[in-house]
Amino acid sequence: MADPYQWDWESTEKQINVTDWKDRFEWVEEFYASPDGEKVAAVVNQAEGEFNVCVNGETWENPFEKIWHLRFSPDNRLAAIVSDSGEWTVAVDGEPWENRFGYVWNMKFNPKGDAIAVSFQQDMKYGLSLNDAPWEETFLHATDPVLSEDGLHTAASVQVVSVGEAEIHKFQEGTISAAMDGVVWDKPFVNVWGKAISPDGVHLAAEVRLNLYDYTIAVNGVPWPKTYAGVWEPVFHPLTHEVFAPVRIQGKWTMARNADIAWNNRYCQLWHSVFSPDSKKLAAIVSPSFGRWTIAVDDVPWAQTFGDLVTDLTFSPDSRRIAAVIKDQDNWSIVADGQAWKNTFDMVWKPIFNPDGNMVASKIDKNGKKGFAVNDRILEFQCEDAWPPAFSPDGSKILLRSVENGIYFRRIIPVSELNIQ
Repeated sequence: MADPYQWDWESTEKQINVTDWKDRFEWVEEFYASPDGEKVAAVVNQAEGEFNVCVNGETWENPFEKIWHLRFSPDNRLAAIVSDSGEWTVAVDGEPWENRFGYVWNMKFNPKGDAIAVSFQQDMKYGLSLNDAPWEETFLHATDPVLSEDGLHTAASVQVVSVGEAEIHKFQEGTISAAMDGVVWDKPFVNVWGKAISPDGVHLAAEVRLNLYDYTIAVNGVPWPKTYAGVWEPVFHPLTHEVFAPVRIQGKWTMARNADIAWNNRYCQLWHSVFSPDSKKLAAIVSPSFGRWTIAVDDVPWAQTFGDLVTDLTFSPDSRRIAAVIKDQDNWSIVADGQAWKNTFDMVWKPIFNPDGNMVASKIDKNGKKGFAVNDRILEFQCEDAWPPAFSPDGSKILLRSVENGIYFRRIIPVSELNIQ
């Protein structure tokens, strides 16, 4: 993401009046706030067939026929998918890419925010475009796109064999492969999905289906020598680049490393694997018994389980702690280190840790109002809309972004004033 050290952590409050936007335009769509909180934006309709983006009360210089999927990148740029003269492309801070396509979707950012990738269709062929550089090779289909963390590589599952309506046999022979940066693997499979690009950008791993019954992981097009009844999305070890993936054997799930079984326990389900920032821990969402969910860290599951779901597994920056979103008996909350918060909500968003890992914060929705919670304490701010909080690099302050009674607020609050233990 953009360097938070450069953000304004001194101004206690900034306001932008968005009340008159509805009077100025035919209609105003959903608000979006930049990560640093300095901008609030929305797609607006100025007239029939004329759309624009309003940012802090000012519109982009040129309107478009259609605008959708407006988003701020992690480095605070504002991007949208736009249509002009019947062609689609991406506009960044109002400036459209040079390339035009029949259609564009699946916009993705890397964590730093300096890369933007999209799927495109042109002349009924499909590919990916990274920072306005489309793949030279296009395919019959391109699905499940992936953008590498460094923002230098893209990958997708691609159809490499044309299939007629009556050619059912071709399905089992394999029609799908994977392509990275437009270069396709040599071998087709029955299906390819759940891909991951190695941190050095050299390797591409994916879930593959070999036939009607057997699944495995392929790395750079080469399948593991062992097959399984099912597999889930692989992950690369950040340092060794070994490939880990959940696999199903004898009706249960466990973790494999480079085709060998790495965990001893067996689970009803195991997925969403995440390495800690220091690369020393591997955590995953698991179901130790039917209908119950929790998190396992290096094959040690938490004692407390939940009935509906566990999602958004998040490590603290120092790798000591883990938090996640839970849903149990239709109530949403946060679990941290195996202990669920006492407060429950109508909805809760991905947890955010402060730099030393001692605080967990989240955007919440309770009783029809958005707000924030920190360490199981609901803050006093209630609003029509809000965005996830952020901590200052030294952990002494928290950034809160919200819309209250037609006013967009950017607040910087010392954490010492939150009375959080």
